[in-house]
Amino acid sequence: MIDIILVFGYLLLTLILGIWVGNKVNCSEDYKTGGKQYSAWVIFATLSASYIGGGFTFGLAEKTFLFGFVYIIAIWGFSLKEILIAIFIAPRMQYFQNVFTVGDIMEQAYGKRTKIITGIASVLVCSGIVGAQVSACGSIIHTFLGPPPAIGALLAGSIVIIYASLGGLKSVVAVDILHFGLFAIILPLVLYFGIQEVGGITPLLTALPDPHTELFSSTDFKTFLVLFLSFFLGETLIPPYIQRLLIGKTHQATKQGTLWSGIFSIFFFLIIGSIGMVTAILAPTLPAASALTYIIQTAMPIGLKGLAIAAMLAVIMSSVDSFLNSIALTFSQDILKPLGLLNKTKNHELLVYRVITLMIGSMAITISLSLSSSIDILLYSYQFWTPFILTPFVAAIFGIRSSEKTFLISAIASIISVLIWKAFSPHLLVFFIDNALINPKLSVSFIDGALEGTIFGVIVNSLTFALCHWFFNGRELQQNKLII
Repeated sequence: MIDIILVFGYLLLTLILGIWVGNKVNCSEDYKTGGKQYSAWVIFATLSASYIGGGFTFGLAEKTFLFGFVYIIAIWGFSLKEILIAIFIAPRMQYFQNVFTVGDIMEQAYGKRTKIITGIASVLVCSGIVGAQVSACGSIIHTFLGPPPAIGALLAGSIVIIYASLGGLKSVVAVDILHFGLFAIILPLVLYFGIQEVGGITPLLTALPDPHTELFSSTDFKTFLVLFLSFFLGETLIPPYIQRLLIGKTHQATKQGTLWSGIFSIFFFLIIGSIGMVTAILAPTLPAASALTYIIQTAMPIGLKGLAIAAMLAVIMSSVDSFLNSIALTFSQDILKPLGLLNKTKNHELLVYRVITLMIGSMAITISLSLSSSIDILLYSYQFWTPFILTPFVAAIFGIRSSEKTFLISAIASIISVLIWKAFSPHLLVFFIDNALINPKLSVSFIDGALEGTIFGVIVNSLTFALCHWFFNGRELQQNKLII
């Protein structure tokens, strides 16, 4: 009973905090950016809360349960990416003071139609993640507390929709700080009690089978490299993370917050992965998808168990609210505005953003309840973000101004390459990805050649973009010199 009270008390606290902050939002600028006055510590907390979702908790514990330490090393590709973004990308955000979305930056470099295309890609990526995560909330509540998954999904999803619709990014950031504080404290305690259940660190290291401690005994180097590169590339500069790079009060605060988040992820992934290996010792015949929940159910004492369940919901909800807010902002800013559908609503812009967030959130819950394969939406949508958006976007951040033609040709080339690779690739890679739906009925998720196809698509896109930029822009520069 105490654990149940703690879980629902935390959900109520989340709702109250989100509404309280949302009531202070009086203009669309606060709704979209929170006033761009956030410190490094706030950026650190909200960015970490955004990317730590079901895949980086349940999914990682599942894979280390099965394959051991190699998956922790592979997922550190994500950590390396965040650190590099802090060093090379975050400082350049000072040149984009008046933008709100990825599409805004893309428009400056490649034109209006590119902004719309980027907006559509952003909505697809984030929508898959939101639907998957809402379902994961339902699964968590069902596993620990008993209500049907649909009830849990409706409860958690409704709370997020209410405060995200009311306060936009300002409410999301405030609640994310709460979520982050809870799971950053509680999940290391889950590992601690799991180790105590084994008998201590020494018995843990002794009992681990060799394949779990050796780097390439359970996974060959090629698969490891593809996984590492996929985590490095898969979520690079997607919309919610770019939003966090645009809300710092100074570019130095943005850089520091991002760097701290990348460093924190190294230790966080080590903790979660270790929980999976602890479960492999305590219950080697357990379904792998239950690796994390098993320790919470069996090793955590009353009270802390309720907080651990709340921490699991915090992990999921902090991703849901960030991606939901990003969808609403992107849909409004990068699709409706360029098409002229919001130009006559300037006086009611805040209301429009709230209504759009409410509508999209409601649709996400409906989809998550009606589709058991929402993970497939997520995995396929990732393929069509990284291969054709990432390279042109990085080029735009570094001040490379090309043409719309260059973007379109390189995008088409990369999409075709991904489709061809998917159709003819002989490989079947079993993997997981952050924010994937964690469901006992879907304990193993796979896509034939998807990881390799994504990497191949990035290579094709980069080469095509470079050649087209040189051909079109280089010729124009030469012609201008001749005229002069």
